[in-house]
Amino acid sequence: MPKNRVVQVPKAGAPFEIVERDIPQPGPNEVRIKVQACGVCHSDVLTKEGYWPGIKYPRVPGHEVIGLIDGIGANETAWKVGEPVGVGWHGGFCAECDNCRRGNFFACVWKRVTGLTSDGGYADYMIAPASAVARMPEGLSPVEAGPLMCAGVTTFNALRNSGAVPGDLVAVLGVGGLGHLGVQYAAKMGFKTVAIARGKDKEAFVKKLGAWHYIDSQAEDPAAALAKLGGAKVVLATVTDGPAMAAVQGGLGVKGTLMIVGAPQSLTISPLLMINGSQNIRGWYSGTSIDSQDAMAFSVLQGVRSMNEVFPLERAPEAYERMMTGKARFRVVLTTGN
Repeated sequence: MPKNRVVQVPKAGAPFEIVERDIPQPGPNEVRIKVQACGVCHSDVLTKEGYWPGIKYPRVPGHEVIGLIDGIGANETAWKVGEPVGVGWHGGFCAECDNCRRGNFFACVWKRVTGLTSDGGYADYMIAPASAVARMPEGLSPVEAGPLMCAGVTTFNALRNSGAVPGDLVAVLGVGGLGHLGVQYAAKMGFKTVAIARGKDKEAFVKKLGAWHYIDSQAEDPAAALAKLGGAKVVLATVTDGPAMAAVQGGLGVKGTLMIVGAPQSLTISPLLMINGSQNIRGWYSGTSIDSQDAMAFSVLQGVRSMNEVFPLERAPEAYERMMTGKARFRVVLTTGN
């Protein structure tokens, strides 16, 4: 009988284990996915180290999943065997709680997160609620599509919900795994895109991604530099460093928005700047399955692509360590050979 290779965390803080399990069977309103690629995201540390409350171990991480529908549970009619699909951070919604009934599916009381509350994509096969599944368009390979399930949808969805319109000055703080996609999306959406990072050496790179202007935060005050440009309508903050995020607040224009998608442990802001500029500080959740579907479709239409380093599934521990060093250019993706 065929088996399901999985890379699991046996308990919080323990090394990864590569084991074989039986191929799982989908329940009602679920599908089974034959995984082709799965991105390795920094948020996987929540599973690896047990930082997310209530994790049940052993647990298989991975929430940037691309594969083929391989099995369909009872009562499910929207999907067909063989369809290429993706599953992201959002692990489905109930459609019955008050939050869902108000259209806030991201806030469903289920609080299902792929790879945290259920097994994710570091595997040959996984099960997903049908409501968590996004259709994958033609024009993307599984490796290209994987990071769009988290880094892609997060930056794309935040920008399109930021209130900025084409022609507005939009800055992207950080040009790493999230930011290199954020710069591309911002430019393709028609924003006057400014990239902010550390070091003069990044200027040529971000301009190739579509940035109109570059600010080296080591060489100049990023807030003052943004102010000279007229102030940003939106700063998309992709970094995880609180002081770096706080340093750009003064560069927001009147009624500007600091859109937070990176997650520092704490953030100190200036209430005076907020009051005097009528500024907004806003967080943004990545998105539901339809948002992931939109992110992929836009990426195909406009030529947005993640830059990836690729590892086979059996080298997942090495791939995870490569991601954690911060040296990957810019996302790490596992492939299964399926």
